[in-house]
Amino acid sequence: MIFASNNEGKIKEIKEIFDDYDIFSLQDMNINIDIVENKDTFIGNAKKKAYVIYKLSKIPTMADDSGLMINSLGGFPGVMTHRFLGDVLDSDRNEYLINEVNKHDDRTAKVVCALAYYDGKGYITAEGVIDGYISNKRKGKNGFGFDEIFLLDNGKTMAELSSKQKNKISARKLACTILKEKIEKKEYD
Repeated sequence: MIFASNNEGKIKEIKEIFDDYDIFSLQDMNINIDIVENKDTFIGNAKKKAYVIYKLSKIPTMADDSGLMINSLGGFPGVMTHRFLGDVLDSDRNEYLINEVNKHDDRTAKVVCALAYYDGKGYITAEGVIDGYISNKRKGKNGFGFDEIFLLDNGKTMAELSSKQKNKISARKLACTILKEKIEKKEYD
């Protein structure tokens, strides 16, 4: 199966979580394409990416779209999590979000991970969600994206967890667990 991503952090996580599958990245398959994520839902973006890569490769493809939804900001940045400030460092995006959340009393947020599998016959989709908070500073060296500002109930950010710990509780893990089961049962949407 191809995992339709160029994000090395996501590829590593998917390979660790789907350890009983042969997972190939776009780079492994010599596919060099940047698919515009222009849908208004995480599932919509994931389905679009899975479809495009399947059409190019004719190999069953899984894609994800994930992001951070901050309650005090009306669900922002949502599907724009990686792109809302353009091509900047994760640390710059995270500092921006901390500063915006600091203007509010509510620090609650959630991480959403939508996965879509497409094999030419149809789609199988799954979504995982975890609740947490936005930290008042960046903490931790593990992970990527907003991991350093997404605070769990245990007082640690996702970036303060080992990859093994993160992969037991992450929204991506939850979505993968659901998706694996649905793929095995051929539960198309």
